Amino acid sequence: MTSFAVNYDYRCPFARIAHMHLLDGLEAGANWDVTFMAFSLGQVHVEEGGTDVWDAPETDTGLMALQVSVIVRDQYPHAFRTVHRRLFDLRHVESKDLNDRDEVGKVLVDAGLDPESIWAEIDTGSPLQVVRAEHEAAATVSNAWGVPTFMVGGDGVFVRLMETANGDGDLAIRTVDRVVDMLTGWPQLNEFKHTSIRR
Repeated sequence: MTSFAVNYDYRCPFARIAHMHLLDGLEAGANWDVTFMAFSLGQVHVEEGGTDVWDAPETDTGLMALQVSVIVRDQYPHAFRTVHRRLFDLRHVESKDLNDRDEVGKVLVDAGLDPESIWAEIDTGSPLQVVRAEHEAAATVSNAWGVPTFMVGGDGVFVRLMETANGDGDLAIRTVDRVVDMLTGWPQLNEFKHTSIRR
């Protein structure tokens, strides 16, 4: 089994593309042990001397959805993949606000979960600390500065895939396997970027 971690912030379209590959691959039976790690792009963009998003979470447009995700992942793992996919789609397909409790609540209800219990958990402050710990671990151990970063041990690589697998599990598995193989098997490669985008 191949073990690796990938971080996410639901606001990033490239995180969505990578995580759709992960979800499609897992649903197709990929032999992966994936750790899904929350990461705040809002915190990355705090200017020196500014207020950390952890100290003013209500001002950030992505933290509520991240908190929802870690609660579902850790307490309702059977529903995580469904909620994870739907939170990405809520932002990038439906153009909804990730801080809108009514909209996020619909995602939870559709996954068979009780939104009120999730809001009550968020109000304790504990999920925010989980998000912060995961963000800081990725930033410290793997020097992650964006999403999606694939991580194995202390090594990390920021990956920008251009298209989802559109439900093609075999394509998703091949794509993710190639990324992880390059990360773990080709440490000499530091940067590989097309000079133009081909469509």
